[in-house]
Amino acid sequence: MNSGRTIQVNDWVKEYADYLFHFANQRVDDPELANDLVQDTFLSALENKDKFEGRSSELTWLRTILKNKIIDYYRKKSSGLNKLMVDASYHKEDANDFFDENGIWKEEFAPRPFYTGADEKLHSKEFYKVLEYCMKKLPALWNAVFSMKHIDEEDSSIICKTMRISNSNYWVIIHRAKLNLRDCFQNNW
Repeated sequence: MNSGRTIQVNDWVKEYADYLFHFANQRVDDPELANDLVQDTFLSALENKDKFEGRSSELTWLRTILKNKIIDYYRKKSSGLNKLMVDASYHKEDANDFFDENGIWKEEFAPRPFYTGADEKLHSKEFYKVLEYCMKKLPALWNAVFSMKHIDEEDSSIICKTMRISNSNYWVIIHRAKLNLRDCFQNNW
């Protein structure tokens, strides 16, 4: 149902491939997989070009298709994992690893201040390298949910619907991902 707007299929690779590749690679951290996802995006868009209504730019439309491909990838990768990892609601024992009976950080797990140096650009590059490293260590489902919330800034209800998890599982995943990331940063920053 194209609204008279002409789609420039022949220009997609030249105009959008680098952007879409970077977008995908940021979220899956695997250049080969990112390349495959972009190719799948172009193929899917080509097959459905008649459905493009022109209410957004081609880039926005292609990015939405790619985003759905990334979500499908994480869904497949984590299928079954959400039952194993977060089927039960949050257990008090999980908190006991990091907090005492009064909810105060245990000394060995208490957050330590990060270095704040004068060279912010270097500091920022180091931060993102450590973040990337730490996020790779998260289980696939946690990585996907955390990325959708804090990188893509999706609403929690959309994340729950998209990833097919309950609201309580969402909060458990976010909590556990943050604790794991904090611990990883403490050890690697």
